[in-house]
Amino acid sequence: MAAIRTRGMRRTFGGVTAVAGLDLDVEAGEIFGLVGPDGAGKTTTLRMLTGILPPTAGSIEVAGCDVVRQPGGVKDRIGYLSQRFGLYPDLTVAENLAFHADLQGVPPAEMPARTARLLGFSGLDAFHRRLAGDLSGGMKQKLGLACALIHTPRILFLDEPTNGVDPVSRRDFWRILHQLVREGVTILVSTAYLDEAERCSRLALLHEGRVLALGTPGEVKSILPGSLLEVRTADSRKACLVLRARLPESRVVLFGDRIHVTAADAAAAGRRISEALAAEGLPPESVRPVEPSLEDVFVAVLARPAPPGSGAEAPSSP
Repeated sequence: MAAIRTRGMRRTFGGVTAVAGLDLDVEAGEIFGLVGPDGAGKTTTLRMLTGILPPTAGSIEVAGCDVVRQPGGVKDRIGYLSQRFGLYPDLTVAENLAFHADLQGVPPAEMPARTARLLGFSGLDAFHRRLAGDLSGGMKQKLGLACALIHTPRILFLDEPTNGVDPVSRRDFWRILHQLVREGVTILVSTAYLDEAERCSRLALLHEGRVLALGTPGEVKSILPGSLLEVRTADSRKACLVLRARLPESRVVLFGDRIHVTAADAAAAGRRISEALAAEGLPPESVRPVEPSLEDVFVAVLARPAPPGSGAEAPSSP
């Protein structure tokens, strides 16, 4: 039985469709990622899954609870860390935990053990007397996560939890998430960071409320047609313009100081790339096949608009 299951989940605001008929199945004990840019529908999706926002249409089942019919029934079974989690800056770390424990109805007798475990688990035990307002961004997110876990939920919803957090804190945060999964917690996390999507068991690429691709990171990468070539030159910006003009049938994208070219025939495309750049006085430093990243896939599938009313652009994994 899926921990989270939706069918035709849809949400409109006036004439704007924020989420367009999503079908999702999240299995127990996995990290499932909702991945996409701002405005993709990630937050709206999470708010519907947690019973905060009713869907315009469709069905939602979370932890065996029908969220559409009983939106409040799921409260005790889930934890939710929103983008603007309500920490109280004038309370200490320990006091914030105690406050959220009281809100969630945690028995007072269980509070000391749960607090000690979560403080140690999140690395906040040395800061339990520090005011929440004096914590760094990464530490605030860890405290928010601890508060969301204080009632031992079966499913955890995280809305862009590492947005604006430094790389070291992001790594620590994901280490904690994987430990939670090993303990049996199911996690659904939204993120705009494609490198974080690589850490998920499975993911859905979202754009304008639609699923463009769904599967494991490897399965999603495999939908990129043809081969991917990485080109390095002394002037990548100019070379990119040259290749777009000379290889109109290929997808040419600038990635920092590199150029990614998607082609049906890697060997033939490599020769054409070298010849085209040499003719412009920009002989390539290297042209080599590389494994596509999720960013490559996202750029590629965005170039193929979903049919009207469709909930998916690319085939989903079984």
